[in-house]
Amino acid sequence: MTQKQPNILFIMFDQMAAPALPCYGNQVVKAPNISNLAEEGVIFENAYCNSPLCAPSRASMMAGQLASRIRTYDNSALFPEDVPTIAHYLRDNGYYTCLSGKMHFVGADQQHGFEDRLTTDIYPGDFGWTPDWDNFAHRPTWYHNMLSVVQSGQCVTSNQIDFDEEVSYNSVKKINELARCDDDRPFFLLASFTHPHDPFAITKEYWDRYNHEQIDMPRVPKIDYDELDPHCKRLYHVSAMGEYEQTQERVRNARHAYYSEISYADDKVGHLVDALEKNGLKDNTIIVMTSDHGEMLGERGMWYKMSYFEWASRVPMIFWAPGRFSPRSIKQPVSLVDLLPGVCQASCRLN
Repeated sequence: MTQKQPNILFIMFDQMAAPALPCYGNQVVKAPNISNLAEEGVIFENAYCNSPLCAPSRASMMAGQLASRIRTYDNSALFPEDVPTIAHYLRDNGYYTCLSGKMHFVGADQQHGFEDRLTTDIYPGDFGWTPDWDNFAHRPTWYHNMLSVVQSGQCVTSNQIDFDEEVSYNSVKKINELARCDDDRPFFLLASFTHPHDPFAITKEYWDRYNHEQIDMPRVPKIDYDELDPHCKRLYHVSAMGEYEQTQERVRNARHAYYSEISYADDKVGHLVDALEKNGLKDNTIIVMTSDHGEMLGERGMWYKMSYFEWASRVPMIFWAPGRFSPRSIKQPVSLVDLLPGVCQASCRLN
């Protein structure tokens, strides 16, 4: 494959908080592959999601529009089929577009501009995740709860590990195929992983990379329920955060597992970059890395997402292309909706 227009490898994670990464100042987490991208690329220090929840955040990112504009308010909201996405724009301008992994598209259209999709999604496209926000006292029994924290630790495997292994395998396989195929179009490959989204469970291999006693604890301690703002009280209730005591050991276990999951995710970055290099594609490929939102990880006594506090809303954003961009750190605030015009501009030939 030979062309001047750059390939684009877009690596996306789920629930990866920027403050949990070493390239954003974390002194405990081990993520050398992500750190290498940051050191050699452009790292955005203050990147935020526009809606700290999977489906609306991803829809906003794909469309380059706020969730309020395209009306994707929650995880059961339909992503309108008539809204063009980054995949549409790139495909219309000569790119082969391919998706591997989770995107949380809700509705019949599971492509949204991608020419090929290498895996199914981890969740069904018609699955509703939204509680009755008008009925404060009602909490669906199936909804998110604190068991992800209480039961955190080591596992043999998990649905998420199995899924991400499939995403990694198919992404590397596709890179190998693209390197030797007759299609001379540049490619846009979006590899979207579920880690480090809870449950906080990881294999022994990754758990053992960390000294349990050296796992740092939340910088902002738990805030009493009576002192929480109304929205946090709602999150506290909906996720049943009061059903189990947040002991120091439970919090440390969850953070240990989350950090280990980041190391697992980091290895996937390494696998993809290695595939580019082995196939001679790395020098003509822009690598973009980000996440749909963060994870509170016990800060303020809160967990998961759905708030605009730093750990829930601040995401990593890295552009790697040493031949095109000089390494630097950008402090100007940006958000996920900026990725569509940013990626299109970086591809050189688009308006």
